[in-house]
Amino acid sequence: MDITPTPRAADLDTRVRAFMAEHVYPNEASFEQEIVDSGDPLHIPPLLDELKAIAKADGLWNLFLPDERFGPGLTNVEYAPLAEIMGGVWWASEVFNCSAPDTGNMEILAEFGTPDQQDRWLQPLLDGEIRSCFAMTEPDVASSDARNIEARIERDGDDYVINGRKWWTSNAINPRAKVAIFMGVTDPDGPPYQRQSQVLVPMDAPGVKVVRPMLVFGFDDGYTGHPEVTFTDVRVPVTNLIGAEGAGFAIAQARLGPGRIHHCMRLIGAAERGLELMCKRVLAREAFGGPLADQGVIQDWIAESRIRIEQSRLLTLKAAWMMDTVGKKAARIEISAIKVAAVDAAIYVLDRAIQAHGGMGVSQDTPLARLYAYARTLRLADGPDEVHKRSIARRELRKHQV
Repeated sequence: MDITPTPRAADLDTRVRAFMAEHVYPNEASFEQEIVDSGDPLHIPPLLDELKAIAKADGLWNLFLPDERFGPGLTNVEYAPLAEIMGGVWWASEVFNCSAPDTGNMEILAEFGTPDQQDRWLQPLLDGEIRSCFAMTEPDVASSDARNIEARIERDGDDYVINGRKWWTSNAINPRAKVAIFMGVTDPDGPPYQRQSQVLVPMDAPGVKVVRPMLVFGFDDGYTGHPEVTFTDVRVPVTNLIGAEGAGFAIAQARLGPGRIHHCMRLIGAAERGLELMCKRVLAREAFGGPLADQGVIQDWIAESRIRIEQSRLLTLKAAWMMDTVGKKAARIEISAIKVAAVDAAIYVLDRAIQAHGGMGVSQDTPLARLYAYARTLRLADGPDEVHKRSIARRELRKHQV
């Protein structure tokens, strides 16, 4: 396994770190305060657009896309460390046009979209002119098993008629979200993994209704939120179908591979931020006659945090390397493993960082509470831990069957 940074990856690593140090971290508090002062949870701070313009002009844009037609053509191994750097601040990846769910949606459109779909939706997403959402999870079924999806996509002449109730539709509440990739059943009697299809649905289409934002541990994620959305007799032309009818599950799986690399590396970045803040905190505070940093339990937290971060980073880079060299299918167990390991590591580190900060750790005065909520939510998103462990266990068992 060779994960040595290439010259272009090393250069981008340096430049993204410098950008974060100069533009993002110094503005972290003001970004949050601007949303509070606006009185509008869906307020998008002008600062975001200012920083996006700088990043775009600096060539730090669409770094996630391996397809050289649409981006710099970085491999997963080259991009992964950049995602980690962005993970230290919850809104940073958007500055570089590298935020979910747009990244996954752009990958779908780049790989499976028609030229017309790419012109209408992919190019504006690549340019950062619009945002998008992915409508898959449903409140009335166990969506961890995609075969349970009940939303319907029914052909009616030259149109599809769409009906369904979705939630945790990330970004759907965003004023700039102009299109959803909707997953629903086109053939209820077909093979279990060929019943679903994906279609593009404009968010302003009649029948699309954002019902309510979903809070995450009480956090209102504002313009990046994950609302409940209903689709009632929504009509779109059949040309909005992505790929072929019945290919929805396969397309979703293709989307999840790189997406999990991105999520896991951002989580590792969040964990690194947590460890940094924990170390600074315990060096600056005294209790029981000496610095907190002298306490054995604190030193155990720090050591264990470093071990877990390094382990999950190496495992994630291995999965990225396998995707680059042998393909997503061959790397599927590693992709499942990192989803469990990176979340575990981040939750451990952020929990100890919160503990070291005391009451401040659960307040709005540090990013720790929000980062913890993000990490804990990812134990459910993109497949819960139990589904990934089930896949890993079945693979291991097959090795020993006679």
